[in-house]
Amino acid sequence: MKFLQTFDLLPFLDTAAAFTAAFLLGTLIGAERQYRQRTAGLRTNVLVAVGAAAFVDLAQRIAGTTEAVRVISYVVSGIGFLGAGVIMKEGMNVRGLNTAATLWCSAAVGACAGTDMLAEAVLLTVFVLAGNTLLRPLVNMINRIPIDDRTTEATYEVSVISSRKAMPEMRDLLVERLEQANYPVSDVEVADRGDDTVEIVATLVSTAVDPREIEAVTAFLERQAPVSDASWDGSTRD
Repeated sequence: MKFLQTFDLLPFLDTAAAFTAAFLLGTLIGAERQYRQRTAGLRTNVLVAVGAAAFVDLAQRIAGTTEAVRVISYVVSGIGFLGAGVIMKEGMNVRGLNTAATLWCSAAVGACAGTDMLAEAVLLTVFVLAGNTLLRPLVNMINRIPIDDRTTEATYEVSVISSRKAMPEMRDLLVERLEQANYPVSDVEVADRGDDTVEIVATLVSTAVDPREIEAVTAFLERQAPVSDASWDGSTRD
């Protein structure tokens, strides 16, 4: 049997230690994710860490350090597919980015274990857990700070509901009034709203705005006879 020819007790014990470390450290990271009911929980993080350790350890035993480095680069890119699977977009909100980043870190922990850098794997696990737990109060504190629209860089849209016949005139007037207020327009779209009405949406260049200035523009447009409604909205892009 070829197994008897290739089996070597000391390298086997070394691999076992690497897998065990990846399993235990992945469990610590995954337990925190499972407790918070995240998409990628305990089992996912453990499997990512152990899988990364297995691939890196296998490459190192077969072809040495050079191939191990190459496999690590494949692990880094390959984990992106799992990360993309837990990221969800709901309207203007994106969920799962932190979970995807945690999976990425679990793969790094496994890669460290697979290259026998167990102390580094433990240290990285400590930092991952600290990032997901100790920084949470700071995040909550920052989120409670009121946002000043004048200092926030975001994407803003100004919308005008107009009669179809007056659309060209109202579109030009919308762009003109925004540019007079020093808010350049990056794009203008016109959508059919039925009943002989259209919606004209002007997207501003990503910038900071003074809400009073934008409201002055929409108030002026709303006073125009062909316009039934004028409004604006903004969303951050980060």
